[in-house]
Amino acid sequence: MSEIRFGIIVPQGWRNDLPEISSVDQFKYSKHVVVAAERNGFDAIYAYDHFIPHYRYHNTGNFFECFTLLSAISTFTKKMKIGQIVACNSYRNPALLAKMVATLDVITNGRVELGIGAGWYEEEYNSYGYHYFSDIIRILQLEESIQIIKKMWMQKIANFRGKYYSIDGAICFPKPIQKPHPTVMVGGSGEKYLLKVVAKYADRYNLYFGTPKEMKRKIDMLKEYNSQNREIEYSIVLPCLIVDKYEDMEKIINTMNNGRKTVNQFKKSVAGGLTVGTVDDIINGIGEYVNIGVKHFIFHFLQLDESVLKKFSKVIKFFTTS
Repeated sequence: MSEIRFGIIVPQGWRNDLPEISSVDQFKYSKHVVVAAERNGFDAIYAYDHFIPHYRYHNTGNFFECFTLLSAISTFTKKMKIGQIVACNSYRNPALLAKMVATLDVITNGRVELGIGAGWYEEEYNSYGYHYFSDIIRILQLEESIQIIKKMWMQKIANFRGKYYSIDGAICFPKPIQKPHPTVMVGGSGEKYLLKVVAKYADRYNLYFGTPKEMKRKIDMLKEYNSQNREIEYSIVLPCLIVDKYEDMEKIINTMNNGRKTVNQFKKSVAGGLTVGTVDDIINGIGEYVNIGVKHFIFHFLQLDESVLKKFSKVIKFFTTS
């Protein structure tokens, strides 16, 4: 079996996933989760690139910034890759982003990935003072950004003049440790324009909370757009709820959604629920994605403590020792 990789999204407040304790202790909790994840066989950690919690969880709760959190957390890990799900292109000038990622690659001794997308959260744009351009313009901006970022990483002096971004004699030192450059993973669900950018510039494509059918459609379209036959990997972010027995799952789901949805309704609402259930259920669900070519799995755990990670280590062992 080809190598299958497993990542975890670090708790940071995006989906009400931090305990109600002090902000300092919340960071310690996030650190504890990451260290435990590495101990239990996970290959990578990722953080969301947002400034306010998900619109379904609007509150005044704490939410840690993506790159600052990853920089700190990474120093407590030894082998795990470090990435973003996904960096919003609009929030940082691409030359600055290239510099940030290069620095983080040095800090981690070559363990950084750049996850990047065109952005989508209009309310967040408005609240933080960013102009929310049309979908096509944001994707065209993303396309220019990836070109600039790669130039900054690979060239001694970088120049680029585009419609949306330009750099003139820009330098980026230190260079990333990874050669020719860190993995560039483009995330998003758009098909008409975004997947064409993926086909031209990305090393990996990521879909968020998609079913196998939805993922296969993206893969098939990417193969059609990939006229240069570039090697592109596929990854997916999936929700995960792992239990010992079904009775436990029903209790947890009822608590999580206050009885608003049945177990089946809840499972359908989270990418078909293929990674909700027992260890065997989750192995079978992951297998459906593996069969269509997905090699990288990134999990947002709906319930998370070290016992959950220990249970999931059985899933990891199944795919990494088979």
